[in-house]
Amino acid sequence: MSETLYERIGGEAAVNAAVEVFYRKVLEDYRINRFFDKTDMDQQIAKQKAFFTMAFGGPNEYSGKNLRDAHARLVKMGMDDSHFDAVMEHLGDTLVELNVPEDLIGEAAAIAESTRDDVLGR
Repeated sequence: MSETLYERIGGEAAVNAAVEVFYRKVLEDYRINRFFDKTDMDQQIAKQKAFFTMAFGGPNEYSGKNLRDAHARLVKMGMDDSHFDAVMEHLGDTLVELNVPEDLIGEAAAIAESTRDDVLGR
């Protein structure tokens, strides 16, 4: 059986590191940081770690809302494709910064991109 993206990317330690770096980038970005003004970031980071772990084929311990419901408040605040693009940019930059191989970055980006319509409530 072939290894999952989660295993190939480095498992729990890699996902944890990526989420920490990712949110540092997101919170520094004027284009999107307002969406996190009223967010408990410790809770958000924990949810994101669980979500990425599950989405990348690791253990499914994600118990959060579905993506459409989880982002409905943000869509009402005006979140659109440009904001999703900024998040995708930060995900890619994070994985490059952590020296993840290009093919694995592509896989991770494809998984993230597949959530666009649900995140944006379409």
